[in-house]
Amino acid sequence: MYAITGITGKVGGALARSLLAEKMPVRAVLRDAAKVTEWRARGCDIAIADMDDAASLAAAFRDADGVFILPPSEFDPEPGFPEARHVIDAVTEALSEARPARIVCLSTIGADAPHENLLTQRTLMEEALGALGLAVTFLRPGWFMENAQWDIPAARDEGMLRSFLQPADKPFAMIATQDVGHTAAALLREDWSGTRIVELEGPARVSPNDIARAFAAALGHPVSVEIVPRETWEGIFRAQGTRNPQPRIRMIDGFNEGWIDFADQGRAARKGAIAIESVIAELVKASRGKAAA
Repeated sequence: MYAITGITGKVGGALARSLLAEKMPVRAVLRDAAKVTEWRARGCDIAIADMDDAASLAAAFRDADGVFILPPSEFDPEPGFPEARHVIDAVTEALSEARPARIVCLSTIGADAPHENLLTQRTLMEEALGALGLAVTFLRPGWFMENAQWDIPAARDEGMLRSFLQPADKPFAMIATQDVGHTAAALLREDWSGTRIVELEGPARVSPNDIARAFAAALGHPVSVEIVPRETWEGIFRAQGTRNPQPRIRMIDGFNEGWIDFADQGRAARKGAIAIESVIAELVKASRGKAAA
């Protein structure tokens, strides 16, 4: 039995569907009881648990051959990351009690970054789970290609991609969430001991210019890149409701300055199969479907 947290999201859902397609038994670990029907209809065992509740998580993980941990992301954390630490404590306690044979934890590129930033939440998770003495794989994917969903309105309506990643021709390690889920499913079925790190990026690195070209192809009109000046970031993020924008700013700095990257620029990373053009095309298609509805 494979216990999957975050199963209602893109990564967890792709992982679960991959296992179910191979006739593997899946336990859907859900926070919302309203979503039980869907996953039970797919043939899943069901467990209800909150990611900050050690007792319910331990029950959900009990007797599992493998557990997938998808930590919730806090995009506006308080100083010191207390929200992440609360979840980490609960997950660590639950895994220590249940002691599954294998654990795959979704981490991130930049979990080994030398400077504190938004991704430090995953650094803390890796440190805690790595100390359990269990078989743990930390899956470190690159920047999610699906983050481009937030750029659809400007690309569609203004022919503009406003990029915080810069310069416009710099290629970054990116990955499709479906590739992340499929890789996690494969990792859960592998045998290993101790702690290991698996890096994952797409078939080719992606620049803001590449994203603009993909939007142009999907939308049928030109899309250009406009670099968002760094001195404006804090004001933009605060206007969006962010109370503590510095971790997010430092994360973007890390990508732009190169201190958030895979150690060898991805040469040793596993490679996904889905290209940025396919992801953008699907995002645009989905946005048109929603507009029509």
